[in-house]
Amino acid sequence: MSHVSDIINFNKSFVENKEYEAYLTSRYPDKKMLIITCMDTRLVELLPKAMNFKNGDVKIIKNAGAVISQPFGSVMRSVMVALYELDAEEVIVVGHYECGMASLNADHMINSIKERGVSEEVLNTLENSGIKLTKWLRGFDNIQEGVSQTVNLINKHPLLPPNVPVHGMIIDPATGALELVVDGYK
Repeated sequence: MSHVSDIINFNKSFVENKEYEAYLTSRYPDKKMLIITCMDTRLVELLPKAMNFKNGDVKIIKNAGAVISQPFGSVMRSVMVALYELDAEEVIVVGHYECGMASLNADHMINSIKERGVSEEVLNTLENSGIKLTKWLRGFDNIQEGVSQTVNLINKHPLLPPNVPVHGMIIDPATGALELVVDGYK
């Protein structure tokens, strides 16, 4: 049986037994916060517990490294939707120690892309179209730098509402300990 079959079978029981009722909430975050964090598997349950959030308290955006690299890309658009349409009033960027984006090697990843079947022709077409994969696939030198850069990008965004606090934190993926890197109230 496949993972998808397992999911569908479990879900049927989940719905029939009305287990969803424990998670009912509105689409608006009760604590009026938006969290941008990494997609690391260790943070799926740990981060909300370590920050004392339950279902419905916050909006959470997850991506590699908790990095916003494009000021007008889809992640930043989601930030704007949370702030303007979904009643979020502050933002917290949460990176974590031992992040894969800190050690991301673009050349290694490009080799993996080739090994998984993407042709040299496709890579050349991208390069000739102005897409520099080695730049696009870069990470950051350290987590403090990554968090600070993302906080800075949000703070300098021309569409950010005035007086929205943007904080930066780092979480230990083993213990859940939080470190404040940028205090958005200052």
